[in-house]
Amino acid sequence: MPLVQHYRAMARNNAWSNWRLLSACCLLADGDFTAPRTSFFPSLAATLNHLLAVDRYYLDALEGAGRGRKLLDQRQPLTHAADLLLAQQGVDRRLAGFCDGLAAADLTRLVALDRGPRGTAYESVGNVLPHLFVHQIHHRGQAHAMLAGTAVAPPQLDEFFLDEDQPVTGPERAMLGLA
Repeated sequence: MPLVQHYRAMARNNAWSNWRLLSACCLLADGDFTAPRTSFFPSLAATLNHLLAVDRYYLDALEGAGRGRKLLDQRQPLTHAADLLLAQQGVDRRLAGFCDGLAAADLTRLVALDRGPRGTAYESVGNVLPHLFVHQIHHRGQAHAMLAGTAVAPPQLDEFFLDEDQPVTGPERAMLGLA
């Protein structure tokens, strides 16, 4: 599998995993989404808002929009899982579209990352994308663990790539336009 195809698959896995996790969060009782929990961030809402903000930041850099850290500084955290789900789906569609447009040569293209007081760092598209996917997986795992401490069972998030999982994930991926 060429690397750009791998990134396309990872972008779709990312969108599907976010949809599954945030859909489960939509089932929480009032207050449970923002309730204090033990993890790196103090709640499900804080963790998942962080993911959305960082996705927007890196996607802005990948698309060359140049807004940089302003996106992080001007964000308004969403306190309802349904609102966060809609916002995350929009970013996930943009990321999938970006990956769909990649050619192999694009992976070496440098993008500017606004690092605030540290200045601007330049990284290749081929390094930013896996960083973004790992960041998502890392914090989704934390949110998944926090969700386990509620009345809502955390969803399976690792049934995406294997052929045997397609009967479960195929209809969801088709519904989300990720087939």
